[in-house]
Amino acid sequence: MAPNDRPQNLFAVIHDRVLAALDALIAEGLLPAAIDRSRVLVEPPRDAAHGDMATNAAMVLAKDAGRKPRELAEALAGRLRADPLVAAADIAGPGFINLTLRPQAWTQALREAIEAGGDYGRARQGAGETVNIEYVSANPTGPMHVGHCRGAVFGDALANLLAFAGCDVTREYYINDAGAQVDVLARSAYLRYREALGEDIGAIPEGLYPGDYLKPVGAALAKEHGARLKAKPESEWLPLVRAKAIAMMMEAIRADLVALNVRHDVFFSERSLVEEGDAVGKTIAWLRERGEVYEGRLPPPKGAPVEDWEDREQTLFRATDFGDDVDRPLLKSDGSYTYFASDIAYHKSKFDRGFRNLIDVWGADHGGYIKRMQAAVKAVTGGKAALDVKIVQLVKLLRGGEPVKMSKRAGEFVTLREVVDEVGRDAVRFMMLFRKNDAVLDFDLARVIEQSRDNAVFYVQYGHARAHSIFRMAREQFPDLPPGNAARAALVASAPLEWLDDPAELALVRRIALYPRLIEAAAAAHEPHRIAFYLYELASEFHAQWTRGKDLPHLRFIIQNDRELTLARMALVQGVMTVLASGLAILGVSAPEEMR
Repeated sequence: MAPNDRPQNLFAVIHDRVLAALDALIAEGLLPAAIDRSRVLVEPPRDAAHGDMATNAAMVLAKDAGRKPRELAEALAGRLRADPLVAAADIAGPGFINLTLRPQAWTQALREAIEAGGDYGRARQGAGETVNIEYVSANPTGPMHVGHCRGAVFGDALANLLAFAGCDVTREYYINDAGAQVDVLARSAYLRYREALGEDIGAIPEGLYPGDYLKPVGAALAKEHGARLKAKPESEWLPLVRAKAIAMMMEAIRADLVALNVRHDVFFSERSLVEEGDAVGKTIAWLRERGEVYEGRLPPPKGAPVEDWEDREQTLFRATDFGDDVDRPLLKSDGSYTYFASDIAYHKSKFDRGFRNLIDVWGADHGGYIKRMQAAVKAVTGGKAALDVKIVQLVKLLRGGEPVKMSKRAGEFVTLREVVDEVGRDAVRFMMLFRKNDAVLDFDLARVIEQSRDNAVFYVQYGHARAHSIFRMAREQFPDLPPGNAARAALVASAPLEWLDDPAELALVRRIALYPRLIEAAAAAHEPHRIAFYLYELASEFHAQWTRGKDLPHLRFIIQNDRELTLARMALVQGVMTVLASGLAILGVSAPEEMR
């Protein structure tokens, strides 16, 4: 990536300086001209005491250069010591080079953060890449529960992150509106329809969906059809009831998602794959033409049972040719398509719509499905598309450390809307991201509304509000300081940043300068939780510096008789505020100017 494609990233700047030093060594004949430098990295050292950054250049190039790593490191370090941004270049171990930067390197990064404002950290690594992220995709058979909530938040934050990294992102919801479960939904809704007509339906039979959420569907059917459906056979009323129930369930799901500030660009119907041109059958035929589908028998599974194994000759996809453990059935014994066959056709449709980067966000119980789906994507795209599946683990809902009882409305679980209504959208979104997606999450309804450092979302939002409060207090001392982010940023961008010499102040500046690199790394790894962790660390350092000022007046952000020092520290506050607002926006969490 060219230097001008990586703005406002100090690590990228130093990486380019390392490459320039290597160019000089090539010119001197110490390195061959065609040496592969793609593995050269500039990263934070494992131990902060070793410096600001470290490069592995000598280690990874020594073999190809025919030199000892330490010898090459000495030559490279000599070049880097002459760089105006580098204060020290020390060799560690067999050939790593630890770099300490001059203060102006960091303060320049702070100035860039202030000048860039909301664009600070915005990356270009994804420029030109179209990405399809499919997330939530809950069956339209009932209200969304807390598990769906975590997948919704993760998928939405990942979409925000990739868009911030320059990707063209499409957010997609796959409606599972085909198969047995929606027929069960229809029969359950039909029971509520009879209830709405005045019939005593008694206890909900085993195998149907309990809970009160289908009562409105029954009432709507009764209002629309009167008692006419009761006179029809199931073959006639089932499609009508199913369509109405799915439509009303999806309307409720969309409303729940909006309450969580989650919006999709595409809602794709599974049923459309069969009813609108039989895309599933066409996909199977397409694979068969290429020799990837055959008629055969699967051997009995070894060890753990395989849920789709049958001892019969059947239509199979050669999944093992593409990395799966066994070949997979595409047709059931009654001739209908397997879920896997529909999923293959669905992912082929994504490829046919122009997507080459596919991300699926799945629940904890789908881990065993990953290899076969990745095999299918390789087959239907000729290896031209990549599928990354992110598993979202379970959420344990607690209140004061005790498990929360089930929902009266849903009958079997606590709904997403109940959680959002109780603790608020911001708390739900931030805390669903304050743990890696593949780790089980304890979500305590009491703890996430506490106003304490132990409540991460409060602590980060309070950091943003405190920054605004400091500016309000500064204007009381210096009335000519302009209000508003833009005017204020323009003023503090020219502040004498060299006056920021306290170690904790410089540590805050370094933390701010890390943000662009964090965005690139989190986007590349598809891990938005890194943003939440970083924001908490930044807020913690900011609050700690404010507290130090209470005990040591000379470290306060506002020095009444020193306008220049105050301006320098206001620049630091502006940098913190800029990054907190940016990161919270990626997570889909508000950045309040006041906390009440």
